[in-house]
Amino acid sequence: MKLFSILLASLLNVTSASAQDWRTASRDSAGLAPDSHKEKEAVVQVYAARTFAWRGYFAVHSWIATKEKNATEYTTYHVIGWRVNRGLEAVVIQHDIPDRYWYGAKPELLEDLRGEAAEKAIPQIDKLAKNYAYKNVYRAYPGPNSNTFVSHIIRNVDELKVELPSNAIGKDWINQGDLVGWSESGTGVQVSLWGLLGFTLGLNEGVEVNLLGLNFGIDFLRPALKLPLIGRVGMKDKAF
Repeated sequence: MKLFSILLASLLNVTSASAQDWRTASRDSAGLAPDSHKEKEAVVQVYAARTFAWRGYFAVHSWIATKEKNATEYTTYHVIGWRVNRGLEAVVIQHDIPDRYWYGAKPELLEDLRGEAAEKAIPQIDKLAKNYAYKNVYRAYPGPNSNTFVSHIIRNVDELKVELPSNAIGKDWINQGDLVGWSESGTGVQVSLWGLLGFTLGLNEGVEVNLLGLNFGIDFLRPALKLPLIGRVGMKDKAF
């Protein structure tokens, strides 16, 4: 019954967002990021929100926001697919509101680093983003896409221990299409055939199986089911 209620709520939220016009859909702050004029420490945050229109039924879009120590503005890191069709690079790095609604969809804060850990992570994040191998390539399914980009950064920045949700299609494309790699949190291993088939076994991730881009899994450390379309059902995820 609880699972049905969660599925229904998720469906209603996506239906509401998909019914909006992208030109008028909210892009306001969700109030999840600290005020850059008050927070003096360095900040790194990882976000995900339902993608716009019909894609939101299936997947989320993820991004990273950073603020250097004593800075008064945030830098956001995204991959945006339509840019490739216009001959532009998919990677967008810009000063922006870190926790914007993603065209009507409220973002979820997945990880929040502050202080020294954030200071160490920021130069690595920037370097990885600027040297991303798929700047001029975008495939919504099975990747590389926006979630592939964020997953690549997470895998290669030691301070980031988060894992993207199970409905972040594209996250299982390891680095540059590697067959085997460390899991996103760095606490386990992952085998993946171009994001289409594979499995993950890790302390943070638990067990996760990928069948044609659909992820099914169990987190034993913080008991929860990981389901395609819906995402996580159970205890809230937390990086250790």
